[in-house]
Parts: sequence; structure tokens; C-alpha cells
Amino acid sequence: MPVSPSQDSYLVGLIGSGIGPSLSPALHEAEAGRQGLRCLYRLIDIDALGVGPEAVGDLLRAARDLGFDGLNITHPCKQLVIEHLDGLAPQAEALGAVNTVVFEDGRAIGHNTDVTGFAASFARGLPDAPMERVVQLGAGGAGAAVAHATLTLGAGHVTVVDALPDRAADLAAALNQHFGAGRAADAALDALPRLLTGADGIVHATPTGMAAHPGLPFPAGLLRPDLWVAEVVYRPLETELLRTARALGCATLDGGGMAVFQAVDAFRLFTGREPDSARMLAHFAELAGAPARR
Repeated sequence: MPVSPSQDSYLVGLIGSGIGPSLSPALHEAEAGRQGLRCLYRLIDIDALGVGPEAVGDLLRAARDLGFDGLNITHPCKQLVIEHLDGLAPQAEALGAVNTVVFEDGRAIGHNTDVTGFAASFARGLPDAPMERVVQLGAGGAGAAVAHATLTLGAGHVTVVDALPDRAADLAAALNQHFGAGRAADAALDALPRLLTGADGIVHATPTGMAAHPGLPFPAGLLRPDLWVAEVVYRPLETELLRTARALGCATLDGGGMAVFQAVDAFRLFTGREPDSARMLAHFAELAGAPARR
């Protein structure tokens, strides 16, 4: 169960690496204010603290002791946090990744709103995209979520590629177990050129392109105009990958919609109240300097 909606003040936060540019504080605090609530959203940046991702357990316990109502969890802690939780919602358990933790009666319960966030964003931004054969680059915490979302949206087949072959293999196996044999496969990075030749689209789910990790995740020459490109990174909103893809005429999806819709679902978990998704989308567009889309 989420936090009681009878509450009118909330303390929440975000644990992750290089999260200074995050728009989550502004999104949550503004939506709370518009609902007559008080929300303080704190950034807990492991880089600024000088600790590694394995410190997520200590940070989680400290937040609970300090009276936090919940936490968002981002790269590189979405999978590491699981062993420090008291329970998992079914979606998070199926994924093996957590991006939202709610403290309930002294217990820390993990959820995943990245799945629904990406699915809602994709359906809104690329509603007519062909999805018979999809390639996904990245099999970490965000990658697990978007792969589940892509298959839930009706993709025929997803091939997962990751710099860590075992991680790609594990995710593909989990997808086949959940969605049925033959729906997913894993491949090595050097197979990417061949895979993209026959793909309808690519989902990019690695940190490459973030403010702290600039650049392209693969050579620009692998793109072609009839390949759609979906991005998970949203800071910056236009990554080098998206800029390059748009210049070629590819249909693209930035990471902004996923960021907003996962925040919508997290806000509901934190507060027990229904957020206004259209209002949060408009606020995000204003913060990111992008035109609002309905």
C-alpha cells in the first residue's frame, strides 16, 4: 500500500550517480504544491558523497532513519538496491530492478515505474512505429524495464546487446520466461551492425549521452532513415544519438516522456494521490526548454 493520502507533507529523494541535472525534484515538488501538499525532494548523489554504488544500502537505511517517505533509485543502483529491501512489488520482482522505494510501516518496499513510464511515452511519441524486430542496447536496470515495456507494447522480438554478455543473456532469458520462448535473444556488441540492418528500431538504454557520459553509443554509420530510435537518457533531452538520428530522418523518441511518466507513477506511490500527468508533462517541457505536446 502507498503512503496514506491523509498526509500533507512528504520527504523523498533520489539516489544515483551524476544526478545533479535531474528534474525530478522540480517535477515532484511542483505537482505536490499544486495539490496543496508540501514535498521536499533531496538529491543523494553518490559521486558528490565520494562513495560507490555498493553504498546504496547504507544510504537507504539512513534515509529511512531520517524519516524519508520514499526514494527514487537510478543508475547505477537499480539492481544493487534489491538486497537491502524488505519486499518487492510484482513488477520489480519480475524485472530484478527497482527505481522507486516506499517506506511503509518501517519496511522498505521496491517498485518499478520505469516500465509503465517507457510504455506510456512510447505509445504517445511513436504510436505507429513498426515493432516486429527491435534491438536494445543496454541490459542494466533501465534496460530491463524498457525491454519488458517494449514486449508488452507488442514487439515481436527483442535482441538485447550489452557490453557485459552475461547481463544481456540473463535479461533475454528472463524476457523469454515472462513473455514466452523465442520473444528475446542476446547478442554481442560486435553483432550490432548486422542486427540493425534487419531491425525496425533501436532502444538505447545505456548512460552514454548523459551530461556526464557524452558521445554516441555506436557508430553513426549504423543508422538509416527508416530506423526509429528511442532514447532513455533525458539530460540532455537531445543526446548526440538523437541529434544524429534526426538529421538522417529517423523517427525518434527522447527520454523526456519516460522521465515524466515514471515520475507520475512514483508520485502516486509516494503520496497515495493521483497526479495530473498533462500538467507534469507541460511542466517538464517548460523546465527542459522543449515545446509542450499533448
